[in-house]
Amino acid sequence: MSSPEPASPWVPLVRADTGRILVVDDDQVNCRIVAEVLREQGHEVFFAADGEEALERVRADRPDLVISDVVMPKLDGYEVCRRLREDPATALLPIVLLSALDPQTERVTSIDAGADDFLVKPVIWLELLARVRSLLRAKFLQDAVSRQALALREANRRLEDRVREQGDAVAQLDRMKRFFPPMVAEAIVTGGADILKPHRRRINAVFVDLRGFTAFTDRADPEEVLELLRAYHSAVGKLVDHYGGTLEHFAGDGMLIFFNDPVPIERPAECAVRMAVEALAAFEPIAKAWREQGQEVGLGIGISQGAATMGLIGFENRLEYAAIGNVPNLAARLCGQAKAGEIVFDSFTQRDVADIVEADAIGMLTLRGFTQPVSAYRFRALKA
Repeated sequence: MSSPEPASPWVPLVRADTGRILVVDDDQVNCRIVAEVLREQGHEVFFAADGEEALERVRADRPDLVISDVVMPKLDGYEVCRRLREDPATALLPIVLLSALDPQTERVTSIDAGADDFLVKPVIWLELLARVRSLLRAKFLQDAVSRQALALREANRRLEDRVREQGDAVAQLDRMKRFFPPMVAEAIVTGGADILKPHRRRINAVFVDLRGFTAFTDRADPEEVLELLRAYHSAVGKLVDHYGGTLEHFAGDGMLIFFNDPVPIERPAECAVRMAVEALAAFEPIAKAWREQGQEVGLGIGISQGAATMGLIGFENRLEYAAIGNVPNLAARLCGQAKAGEIVFDSFTQRDVADIVEADAIGMLTLRGFTQPVSAYRFRALKA
């Protein structure tokens, strides 16, 4: 089950223009006056008595804005400003410098040190509050943009992870489609491999064999042999997918397909027979083309029904999904009884398709590997 979508990372760009303000001044009276004015406007205020303490409070308390006197012991306001600008974490922190010295000279020096604003003492409170509101709004906008940039990078990372996961799933699906019908492969990829665990199930096995192939290989060039096999596998393979069959394996001229596993389907016997009938029809143009070149080839098909053990066999990095038991063996033996263009099936398959198929009883066949004779039927036609 897919994980829920994360909440939107985007945050509003507008927020209240009150914030956490650090006031730096070695005169405690001045600090209390400034703090009282700011607190009346809803700001949170804390203090530092000199430049060194100011840098420590900035690192510890992370204020939204700094209001600092210029003339102080240890570090003056300019040096505080310069050091804050050198640190990437505080490079954009709003700083207002206050001074009772020559306004023109101090203003230029303050801007050169990196201050955002400069006010002359004695301070005009309305002007100070207006500057504070303006700088805080700019600060909060910058913070919001930074958060959104981080959120965007995180969203891109998640998207890259998802694309990579989907790419892995697509690759896995492509591998699965080599053995299973597309719908089954998708079910395995999305639902996990539990359906491939060993189990028993009643299936219909279909064995398809290329008649005349041995003689063909004796007379044909290797390129012609591969051309025939490609045409044969392509014609039958499309029908396997169309009817929801599972291709267990193909080895040269033989193909084993079964129905009703790993995902159960309705009327598997009918699907098996209809696929076999269409396979004969699909191969006829191929056989005709080679017949015109003096090569006789055709398809013989055997179909059986019964319970089989289903599961993965093989070794690490090379697994196949297989049906173990008498059912696939019987399909191969019945195929051996079919001439080119014929379909032979057992009595269980005949029982399930009697309403749609006309068939001739062959009788009891003694087959290699089976201790008891097997009742078999030869397909004649589909009922109208």
